[in-house]
Amino acid sequence: MHKNKLHNLESLKERRKKLRSELTPAEAFLWTRLKNSKLEGKKFRREHSIGGYIVDFYCPEENLIIELDGAPHFTEDRVEYDKERTQYLNALGITELRFENAEVFDCTEEVIEKIRGYFRK
Repeated sequence: MHKNKLHNLESLKERRKKLRSELTPAEAFLWTRLKNSKLEGKKFRREHSIGGYIVDFYCPEENLIIELDGAPHFTEDRVEYDKERTQYLNALGITELRFENAEVFDCTEEVIEKIRGYFRK
């Protein structure tokens, strides 16, 4: 499949819009640090789809995804789904960083430094 046909599929447009309008508190908080290229001048997109998956944040320049996990991610079914999704995205050469929601609030600077550490130098 052509790379551009993997990104922001039309079939997921309404779902992406809905998710963007309903950010979790952790997503909204981290977005204040990522939006408008605030982090090292890197452009991030919110609720971006790749294949059949919608990711919380995507930096195309770095091929980097940031996912924030709350309680729903810790069920057995969701852990398996996330594992399969990560394998799919990794196979496309995309790096995925995952943080628990609490980390975003309690360890903000550490989260930002971990993200920065994945930028290519």
